[in-house]
Amino acid sequence: MNRKLLLISNSTMAGEVYLGWPQKYIKDFLDAENVKKVTFVPYAGVGLSEESLTASYDVYTERVRTVFKSLGFEIESVHNAKDPVKLVKESEAIAVGGGNTFHLVSEMQKTGIMDAIKTASENGMPYMGWSAGSNVACPTLMTTNDMPIIEPPSFNCMGLIPFQINPHYLDANPEGHGGETRQQRIEEFLVVNRNMKVLGLREASLLYVSGDKMKLLGSRDARLFQYGKDPVEYPSGADLSFLL
Repeated sequence: MNRKLLLISNSTMAGEVYLGWPQKYIKDFLDAENVKKVTFVPYAGVGLSEESLTASYDVYTERVRTVFKSLGFEIESVHNAKDPVKLVKESEAIAVGGGNTFHLVSEMQKTGIMDAIKTASENGMPYMGWSAGSNVACPTLMTTNDMPIIEPPSFNCMGLIPFQINPHYLDANPEGHGGETRQQRIEEFLVVNRNMKVLGLREASLLYVSGDKMKLLGSRDARLFQYGKDPVEYPSGADLSFLL
């Protein structure tokens, strides 16, 4: 598979500007493919405006456009396109923003861009996503952290990678919280989906995929979960190509 992927755990670290920490990686990723214009998918951006979903998408797109413009790239959003599938097929690269994964998947499936992006990405079009945008590169959305605010036609996603990501992975619950830890939630998933692997991708980390090669980048380690095995930690810089 001729894939070029940048799968980012989170957009913003506490105290930083929006998309602050991954900017270098984003620029290097797009410059390497001589990309000038990026098609943005804002459908995870629910509630960014009190007026309407369309207004929320407008707000989200402008936020992303400001950052990408500073890096030297143009942004065009699928929500403004008369034919989103046609826009995807003609795109130089795709960026899918974070937010609510259930709403993102629902809109990607209903508009037809889920299949269009999958096909284009498998044929070498650069794809990047953060948080929910990384979730949809997985086989399913089932390891998202988000509330199911809408029921998509299917939980199936693009399967650009053969394992699941849990973005924003946390090692423990906040003090005083008595609910399950993130590890326990992932272990529940693995009891039901025993052949699947889940990578806990901590904030300030990302995966860079080129063809059949994959590397963990950023400043944090990642934790790999498999059914019946103890979790394994991998340091930043690790070659994780075996997961592909």
